[in-house]
Amino acid sequence: MCNMTFEETSGENSTERMDSVAKALEEVLSSALPQGCITVGVYEAAKSLNVDPDNVVLCLLATDEEQVEDVALQIHFTLIQAFCCENDINILRVSNMRRLAEILGGVKSGGEPMDMHSALPVGQ
Repeated sequence: MCNMTFEETSGENSTERMDSVAKALEEVLSSALPQGCITVGVYEAAKSLNVDPDNVVLCLLATDEEQVEDVALQIHFTLIQAFCCENDINILRVSNMRRLAEILGGVKSGGEPMDMHSALPVGQ
């Protein structure tokens, strides 16, 4: 399977499922971070994917609403997605960069998130 997507279904079941997915993702990231199994940044991710794609199990593509119109970023994401599809790497799009920055310890002292609009391959 190339892309990990979740169907929209009505009712509380959908919300509960998404909450459990979000919690599971947070746990995976929190445990992978101290082990050095996360690469942050579009260019760093591309290098990691190119060097050892067999060691990547998940690719997170994170954007905020204002960055959706960033053409260069979307081109990078498209190329990374294509590479991940060719190498059977699961892809997950994340839209809450502030929470992602909190999980990864990337919040500046003023509460502003660091630049996290990047791909985050998680190694095995």
